[in-house]
Amino acid sequence: MIRLSCGDLSTVVTGACTIGRAPDCGFRIAADHKVSRRHCRVDVGPVSVTVHDLGSRNGTFVNGTAHDTVELHDGDELRIGDTTVRVSLFPHVVGELGRGAQGVVELVERTPGEFAAVKTLTEQGRVDPDARDAFQRELDCTKALRHRHIVSCLGSDTENGVLRIHYEYCAGGHIRSRLPVEQAVSLAEQALDALAYAHEADVPVRLADGSTTIGRGLVHRDIKPPNLLLTTDGRLKIADFGLAKAFDQAGLSGRTRTGAVGGTVAFMPRRQVFDYKYARPEVDLWAVTACLYWMITGLPPREFPPDTDPVAVVLRQPPIPIRDRLPTVPTALADVIDAALDETDRAGPESAAELAAALRR
Repeated sequence: MIRLSCGDLSTVVTGACTIGRAPDCGFRIAADHKVSRRHCRVDVGPVSVTVHDLGSRNGTFVNGTAHDTVELHDGDELRIGDTTVRVSLFPHVVGELGRGAQGVVELVERTPGEFAAVKTLTEQGRVDPDARDAFQRELDCTKALRHRHIVSCLGSDTENGVLRIHYEYCAGGHIRSRLPVEQAVSLAEQALDALAYAHEADVPVRLADGSTTIGRGLVHRDIKPPNLLLTTDGRLKIADFGLAKAFDQAGLSGRTRTGAVGGTVAFMPRRQVFDYKYARPEVDLWAVTACLYWMITGLPPREFPPDTDPVAVVLRQPPIPIRDRLPTVPTALADVIDAALDETDRAGPESAAELAAALRR
């Protein structure tokens, strides 16, 4: 299946399509008199797509070179007369959505009008055993999770031996800052709804000896604004379970080194720095609250001065009370946020449901 497009003219081809000026052409270019009545034919086969010149007066050009018959590829430009027709094969990459040191996410149109976010490891990630393990763990986890506020895994495949994970595409992008308080709280509640489910979910865990068992309860460990995505109708969905871990099996997989630290520091609680390997649901609750703080104020809970070690800031500096940042935040809401971010010995919320209930009061 391919799409032929030229300006406002577009058609999807599943078999054969003749291009030309004649009324019976599947892709008709009536206004260009340098185009023959039946100029060329595109054939979509099971393994390849080809274009055949039909004895046209001015020739058929692909990417600037004249051909009688040639195989077409995604992104090729087919020039007939003075008209350029773009060729899009399905599935095809529309563009890049994001990139990190270990992974890249591309927007892929799988079939006409059906899009997915496809994640693969970068070349650097492919040679890193830890990155490969994390990528496989992400696939295992996301396949096991089914929730209205978690990005759905649509499946996986390999291309040239490289694993790819296909995710639901959230066209609304990620959450933004300086939102109205009511909207920010609603989004935080949706994230907590997803975490309440994930923290009790049964997920597969690959153990150090290569066997697989079932773990109870998944901690995300990297809740941050870029991982809180929005659908076109404004619903929140949590993405990127690449650092997630079944907390009742913590320490048994052998995949997280003691002393390792993961996540994004601005949205990371102190206990995650101290005990990343054995992180429990409380780290996700802190991170969601930090995201709520950011959505309301536009700032993270801690101040990170230039030229300072951000991990040292997390270890030494307490979160700044939210009304010190934005005095207009309602007092009752500020009390809930400040209490959830408190890292002293006082007990904070013990579950996502408890924190969500406190936000609703």
